[in-house]
Amino acid sequence: MFIRKKKNRSGTTSIVVVDKRQGVYHEIKTIGVSKDHSEIESLYFQGKRWIAAYCGKQDIFEAYTKEQEEKQVTEYLLSNVENILINGTQLILNQVYKLTGFDTIEDEVLKHLVIARLSKPMSKSGTVDYLKSYFDEDLKLHKIYRYLDKLYHTQKDKIQQISVEHTKKILGGKIGLMFYDVTTLYFETDNYDELREPGFSKDGKHSQPQVVLGLLVSKDGYPLAYSLFNGSQYEGWTMIPIIEDFVNRHNLEDFIVVADSGLMNNKNILLLESGGYKYIIGARIKNENEEVKQWILSLVKRDGEFNESQMGDTRLIIGYSENRAKKDKYNREKGVKRLNKAYRSGKITKENINKRGYNKFLEISENIEVTINQDKIDDDEKWDGLKGYITNTILPAENVYEQYRGLWVVERAYRVTKGTIEMRPMFHFTPRRIEAHVCICFVAYKVYKELERILKISNIDLSVDKVLNIAKTITTLKIKLPVSGNTITKTMLLTKKHKSLAMLFEENFWGNF
Repeated sequence: MFIRKKKNRSGTTSIVVVDKRQGVYHEIKTIGVSKDHSEIESLYFQGKRWIAAYCGKQDIFEAYTKEQEEKQVTEYLLSNVENILINGTQLILNQVYKLTGFDTIEDEVLKHLVIARLSKPMSKSGTVDYLKSYFDEDLKLHKIYRYLDKLYHTQKDKIQQISVEHTKKILGGKIGLMFYDVTTLYFETDNYDELREPGFSKDGKHSQPQVVLGLLVSKDGYPLAYSLFNGSQYEGWTMIPIIEDFVNRHNLEDFIVVADSGLMNNKNILLLESGGYKYIIGARIKNENEEVKQWILSLVKRDGEFNESQMGDTRLIIGYSENRAKKDKYNREKGVKRLNKAYRSGKITKENINKRGYNKFLEISENIEVTINQDKIDDDEKWDGLKGYITNTILPAENVYEQYRGLWVVERAYRVTKGTIEMRPMFHFTPRRIEAHVCICFVAYKVYKELERILKISNIDLSVDKVLNIAKTITTLKIKLPVSGNTITKTMLLTKKHKSLAMLFEENFWGNF
């Protein structure tokens, strides 16, 4: 195979590749045609390179030149890298924050604090360093503290309004079910004030000051409203103020309040009924009068079956579950085993008597000796698998049970806010900053839930926590072009895990929601 310069009648020269097979010359490719001598020479060398490539040969000098050029261009490009951001979470959460509607507040400080809380929860001082080091965002510490001092009273109502409107939108325009529960948030200090006081702690921190947090969420766990109470506040008195305020502010109609048995007392029932509210509340069946208790214990226990009794304008529904019975038995045996170990000497100590749980099975004599009362254990066993619900709705018993089961969404909300978002322990000491911290966590949880919804409907089979953990390792290069002065950015999806999130980094993806 060789190059032929073929003269044409027009005065031009064609550069063609010729091959000789079986004594016959074949023109297999025309590289180009020209009258210009220098261009003809250029075409000639192009033909040579084409033959080398076609035959699998390589000009080592030409290859070396290309490698040198490649190296120089790459080094030049890298020398103009302006910044490397570890901002995968920020790129995703910015979009979700916007989708929920919180961007209408037009407050960059709130957005930065919420995204940092979901990306890497830490102290406010640590957050300043994190935002600069990972996202290249300049936020001064004194500005954060000033913002916290005004956030609660300036933005809380608007934040809850945005959350409610977005929740109604994704639920088809109606709230329907509202689940309510409380938790406690403790402080790493021994100082008390009018808000922070010791009380019954759900975290087992009975000697430390705390606040009580009431949270109202919708079906599927989207947060609607919250309120803070004094740390010694009885949880049964927290529900009605939040519900009444929420209903009045948002003009809600045709909804059902669902709460657990810890909030069931006669005062709450009367207030719910006087307000015209429909409700489903867990019943304290062991605290009912003797007649009702005898009726409950006389019921035939069949898995999944319900019985009910009319009690004035309300219904007491009793359900039985074999799985619950097994769980009740397991927990009791575990508790009794612990009691046997703790009280095998027959003596009681201050430390022992303060412990909660299965101490109800103890019999304490006048000389402070203790024994385990088997009769009490046998009596407790009769209630295994039974669960009661009080309601003023006309829903079938099976539906009441299903609606009540939805309470797990509030419990999960507390797990996420205390775990992933790290709402507690708190290190703020003034009511305004405590309230602002909880407000930021409320927004963060709403963003968390919206991302969870998007992942589900987009068939991305990963949890929010896994997505955020992967995104924490995704970087963005910022390269400044020295001639034009422009800056180009490139988000690097390098690993298989990174690429599993590729659609979340496509701009047009977010327009689907």
